Amino acid sequence: MGLLERLRKEWFILGIVLVIAVARLEPGVGVKGGPLKPEITITYIAVSAIFFNSGLSLKTEELTSALMHVKLHLFVQIFTLVFFPTAIWVFLQLLSITPINEWLLKGLQTVGCMPPPVSSAVILTKAVGGNEAAAIFNSAFGSFLGIVITPLLLLLFLGSSSSVPFTSIFSQLFMTVVVPLIIGQIVRRYIKDWLERKKPPFGAISSCVLLMIIYTTFCDTFANPNIDLDKFSLIIIVFIIFSIQMSFMFLTFLFSTRNNSTFTPADTVAIVFCSTHKSLTLGIPMLKIVFAGYEHLSLISVPLLIYHPAQILLGSLLVPTIKSWMVSRQKALKLTRQPKAPVKV
Repeated sequence: MGLLERLRKEWFILGIVLVIAVARLEPGVGVKGGPLKPEITITYIAVSAIFFNSGLSLKTEELTSALMHVKLHLFVQIFTLVFFPTAIWVFLQLLSITPINEWLLKGLQTVGCMPPPVSSAVILTKAVGGNEAAAIFNSAFGSFLGIVITPLLLLLFLGSSSSVPFTSIFSQLFMTVVVPLIIGQIVRRYIKDWLERKKPPFGAISSCVLLMIIYTTFCDTFANPNIDLDKFSLIIIVFIIFSIQMSFMFLTFLFSTRNNSTFTPADTVAIVFCSTHKSLTLGIPMLKIVFAGYEHLSLISVPLLIYHPAQILLGSLLVPTIKSWMVSRQKALKLTRQPKAPVKV
């Protein structure tokens, strides 16, 4: 793969690095009350734009074929929104006695509370040749559930309700997430043919808006003289994130391939990616809303910003291995189902 091709594929991760660097150099531009007015442009306009874009691009008809696979959906959603955050909470009780920055640890908990992403889990499932329809359904359904469940989990595990009124969180989420999503779906019905013909770059548009949100979040951090992030904590958090991903991918693989499991190898691929991936697109705007006014918001956001590229990197590296396993497993299952030839006497 040439350098230009690699840059094209990894531009979003490079973009995250670039906007954080720019925020470090000139934080005054994107701070609250600054020239960009993020309290209006980001909090309302940018977040609404992301979810209008999601509503416009989401193919509802593609999800109907996967709708009846209830056992798979239950497994993914319970693992993602119940087991994952609970396991992280238990793990953080042990880490709380270490010198790791407490706000980064809180950020790890927010990662656990996030729903699955609409993009990376689907892309990787498709790359392997797994059950893409199930991945699409669970990613989209998980995002819808996340609109309600993720703020509840954040309030439960981090107790931010003391500074942010519960009703204001949901009213803002409803106006900037649910309403734009529904409007996007309605508009899609009328311009569906045009969208199919032109194929606008929905992913790139959402990613650019997301970079703006990340930029203003870090402007707030670097403009605050009281925030100091030590390198030891950051390195440890990166190691912990990769360890969590590997452990949970292995755990979901074991559960979905056990002897009494009814899941096919293609189902297992969708389960492994959908259950362990977390949404940055929904996560960062949601943290902006739930933790509005927190001076440590950007430190809380750091683990999610690390988790997102880490899940893509790790998933991409594992694609050939998982694909090889799935193909050999499918062949083995096909052979066991074939009727045995009668033995000639």
